Amino acid sequence: MAQARLNVDLPDGPWVGEVSRAFPETRIQVLSATPGDGAGFALVKITADDIDGILDAIEAHDTIEEVSVMALSDEVVTVQIEAHAPLLIAAARQAGIPIEMPVEIENGVARIDVTGAHERVAEFGRMLRGVGANFDVEYVQQRVNPDESLTERQREVLFEAVERGYYDVPRTCTLTEVAEHIGIAKSTCSETLQRVERTIVREFVDDLPRNPIEFDPSVGADT
Repeated sequence: MAQARLNVDLPDGPWVGEVSRAFPETRIQVLSATPGDGAGFALVKITADDIDGILDAIEAHDTIEEVSVMALSDEVVTVQIEAHAPLLIAAARQAGIPIEMPVEIENGVARIDVTGAHERVAEFGRMLRGVGANFDVEYVQQRVNPDESLTERQREVLFEAVERGYYDVPRTCTLTEVAEHIGIAKSTCSETLQRVERTIVREFVDDLPRNPIEFDPSVGADT
């Protein structure tokens, strides 16, 4: 499973790109978003000096159907928005991958975290390119979930070994010391850690693509 962070330069059209560029000091957080029939719904938190000006700009945008203020303070407002052209959600939906919330947007750039199969992460990049959204890749990394694969006892031994420095370089704790701290035989400790290592490595390698995820290197470059 791949985990990626993309910094997406939002194109003209969707309200969030145009409004955030008009108010570059504003911080917009999309807390949740749901696609609808022709329009999308989003719960959005906005932090800015000029809340009234931003709300007026959002309500006046061509893609907006409705704006409902849910909570309001001096410099923070939470609104529910119904809007057409929900670019990011539409691209993610077509790629079959969820966007992790919240999504933060500042000055027309959205920071997007996605996690899923390598092919779907790459497809999400292609979907973004297809709607004219340039982006740069902050990172792509493998995500392993050993908690789902290890027994409670294996986790206990692993945590003890890590905390004691067994996996430090150079090693600051011996296998014998790890076993003594847990209260098990050295041979049992060794066998347990070997099983843990095998499980984690196999899970990592089994999900690792033969070829790395490829994004178009020209995306995000000045033209």
